[in-house]
Amino acid sequence: MLQVYGITKSYGNNTLFDNISFSISKGEVVGLVGRNGSGKSTLLKIILGQEALTSGSFEMPKGYRTGYLDQHIHFTKPTVLEECCQVLSEEEQYDFYKAEKILFGLGFTEADMDKSPQDFSGGFQLRINLTKTLLQEPNLLLLDEPTNYLDILSLRWLRKFLKSFRGEAIIITHDRDFMDTVTTHTMGLHNKGLKKIKGQTDKYYAQLEQDAEIHEKTRINQEKQIKDLKSFVDRFGAKASKATQAKSKQKQIDRIKVLSSIKMEHRPGFKFNFKKIPAKIYMEVDNLSFSYTGKEEDNLFSDLSFNIRPTDRLAVIGKNGKGKTTLLNVLAGKAEASSGTIKHAPEVETGYYQQTNRKELNPDKTIAEEIAMANPELPISRSRAICGAMMFSGAIADKKISVLSGGEQSRVLFGKIIAHPANVLLLDEPSNHLDMESIEVV
Repeated sequence: MLQVYGITKSYGNNTLFDNISFSISKGEVVGLVGRNGSGKSTLLKIILGQEALTSGSFEMPKGYRTGYLDQHIHFTKPTVLEECCQVLSEEEQYDFYKAEKILFGLGFTEADMDKSPQDFSGGFQLRINLTKTLLQEPNLLLLDEPTNYLDILSLRWLRKFLKSFRGEAIIITHDRDFMDTVTTHTMGLHNKGLKKIKGQTDKYYAQLEQDAEIHEKTRINQEKQIKDLKSFVDRFGAKASKATQAKSKQKQIDRIKVLSSIKMEHRPGFKFNFKKIPAKIYMEVDNLSFSYTGKEEDNLFSDLSFNIRPTDRLAVIGKNGKGKTTLLNVLAGKAEASSGTIKHAPEVETGYYQQTNRKELNPDKTIAEEIAMANPELPISRSRAICGAMMFSGAIADKKISVLSGGEQSRVLFGKIIAHPANVLLLDEPSNHLDMESIEVV
């Protein structure tokens, strides 16, 4: 139902993708993959008409509706229910059950329906946007990172919804498991080109490797063929008896479309700056409780007791709003517990990656300056190496924070965590805004 013909998108000298063509047929749910910066979100915006093409074209049937999950927050109605229902057609404006069905599936309660959308966290506000998108019942659903800030139950609901969706969809998500359970095809932007296959991401990446192997073998054989042809031309080009053959060989060389080596995409590298510590127990938590009001009946969590020892890997799970981030804030000293104690070994140093701490980045600083500030004792060469590991190599590291995308700023924050000497890492949603390759390395 969507046909794309030879489209190219460039910004100045930077070409995101070049002369790509593909189609989305009836009932296909396509997972769109590719490294951060490869042009995935840009491609969706082109389909929506929000970005201009450099060249090429695309077409959709008349009356074909697209729905897009907007990551920007802009609410105009006083309640959650009214905000969502405004996207319904005029004759459906009061079919509240349609909105409630989706909102309940995404973790909202009956009491939330009459609350202001402004009263909710950023994660729940994005769910309101997702509800509005799904309510429009588009023919083609474009979802850019719909899994960000969803808890396990909401992810389960969205997975079920997409499996029963009757239209077509293109989905960008860092959650590979989620993508593989809902998609029929995988489509990837790679080295400025595009490849689409039927099946899941493992089949796509295996195909990429196979294609690269075949390309390299063909290139080596071609190189040998050209060398042999040139050798013949050089040896016999001046001989009258062989001149005709030599000219024929030269024409053969001229007709060959020379294959170049495939440019390997840089794979991010992570090596945390571990600070040695002799303690057998890094942190002791005893009867920890927290309440925003200070009242025991309002506790988010109560009487938590646990220890953190060397090499421990603790996962904090629970529904949204149950206090997972607040617990990390308390452990990191960003918030004070209502009761209970936290004892640290004398040399404990924490590194805290928060899902909302992009606000702590100075927009006037460069990437290199921000990462260097995380550890003033770090040599410049090591600081620059961390920039490179976060895919900010060379002059890119001198970009200011103010011009970076959300995903790029998240990588800067990760760079700061890597640079900072620590022995206890507190990571709140570390996979949000990272691409699949980065997540696998983490």
